[in-house]
Amino acid sequence: MSRAGTWLKMLIAGAAVTIGGPAFVQYIRPTDEELFKRYNPDLQRRSLEEGERRAQEFDEYVTKLKEWSRSDKSIWLAAQEQEEQKRVQVEAQRAQAKDEARIQREEMRKELLGGK
Repeated sequence: MSRAGTWLKMLIAGAAVTIGGPAFVQYIRPTDEELFKRYNPDLQRRSLEEGERRAQEFDEYVTKLKEWSRSDKSIWLAAQEQEEQKRVQVEAQRAQAKDEARIQREEMRKELLGGK
């Protein structure tokens, strides 16, 4: 009977830890509203102002992750390729803007020289 009693105690203690531990954590964890009320007024105002923007950024990031996960490659490689494409586009835009500025300067010089 001693062995059975030990097993029973062990099962009761294990159940108390595995069920009671998470239940206790859930009980003492504050809700989002309680945390928000604890903020100082400046943080509350800033949180309300930036909440929409942060939610939008998170949604965009999750959308990108879903897109990357559809690829046959790993998520990291797909993200790296997209960043590389973005960098190439930015460089192309900069080069185009540089060319436009150069053309505009040449036109201005021609007008100045032709006007004399």
